[in-house]
Amino acid sequence: MEKCSFCGAPKHKNDLFIAGMYANICEFCVERAYEIVQEDRLVNKKSEFSLKSLKKPKEIKKYLDQYVIGQDNAKKVLSVAVYNHYKRIAQIIKEDDVQIEKSNILLVGETGTGKTLLARTIAKMLEVPFAIVDATVLTEAGYVGEDVESLLVRLLQDAEYDVKAAERGIVFIDEIDKIARKSDNPSITRDVSGEGVQQGLLKLLEGSVVNVPPQGGRKHPEQKMIAVDTKNILFICGGAFDGINRHIAKRINTQVIGYGKEKREEKIDKENFVQYIIPDDIRKYGLIPEIVGRLPVLAHLNPLDKDALRRILTEPKNSIIKQYIKLFEMDGIKLTFKEEALDYIVEQAVKFKLGARGLRSICESIMLEAMFEFPSKKVNEFVLDKKYAESKLDQTAITKFKSA
Repeated sequence: MEKCSFCGAPKHKNDLFIAGMYANICEFCVERAYEIVQEDRLVNKKSEFSLKSLKKPKEIKKYLDQYVIGQDNAKKVLSVAVYNHYKRIAQIIKEDDVQIEKSNILLVGETGTGKTLLARTIAKMLEVPFAIVDATVLTEAGYVGEDVESLLVRLLQDAEYDVKAAERGIVFIDEIDKIARKSDNPSITRDVSGEGVQQGLLKLLEGSVVNVPPQGGRKHPEQKMIAVDTKNILFICGGAFDGINRHIAKRINTQVIGYGKEKREEKIDKENFVQYIIPDDIRKYGLIPEIVGRLPVLAHLNPLDKDALRRILTEPKNSIIKQYIKLFEMDGIKLTFKEEALDYIVEQAVKFKLGARGLRSICESIMLEAMFEFPSKKVNEFVLDKKYAESKLDQTAITKFKSA
């Protein structure tokens, strides 16, 4: 009786059975062999890195332009910093050679301006492990919350526990402004979720070998640890830094006496103070000087105006409107948005100061009824105009956005 040479399954129990001169294989073993080959290729791909495959700063920015609208200054800063970081990794250090220092990045901008999207898009392009971590859940070691080492657990998970690949990855620390020092005055109570976390982050940002618990959580003596070297991990920190405008305004609006006064006042854009940000403003906000020093690349993201929001709605490769058109297309419905409807959606987002994320919320409120009803009906085409958008974004939804 013929049987599989690998698992021993008889021929009659398989729909597909491949017979060779000296061995046979069943369909289940073929599938398993294919999975093993694919996994091996993926691991090798992640572990390999060469300077030849690295895009130049202009190419990186061009790639970012497909997904992120505007923010040209932030894109340029990010493209150069990422390019230099991976050149540093690829550098073969010779005797008496210049060693390039690591340049972590700090992105400052209002919520919904594209900080997280920029970091995620960069990681996608480079095909390196990427982890997004919220700084608000971190606490000093020994207190309720997560240790700073948990940042690396997420990175290891994304790299499928390939330590070499993880040591070349990118970690995006969101809401970094929420761990700012609460006040300059020493207090009886410890600031375990603020300055304590900042001090814990120092060794990770600088570059050191950190023992990481494989499953995350708190460390305990009998647990097996994974040693991860952070010297080649790129840390991108992002935060809204709400209220930092006061520090910037105070610095640049210092009284000037003499002929230069009028000339200086003309140049200041009071609607967008964040463009004048310098590291000292970050320090005054509450990040300790050591952290500020370990985030040498500082980039600001401009607030989104009406034109930018309008472009975000339709232009990116995976824009919100294109996503809805695709969803309806899968049900055999041709969806068309009228220009007046798109303008109305943008007007509502600007009115309630919701940023790019608000566009999605408003679109969901408008599209809900159509997405619920149409798949069950024989509808071939749907044209969404301003009148329909206004009728669906009723008073209840408007009140909800106002209170957000």
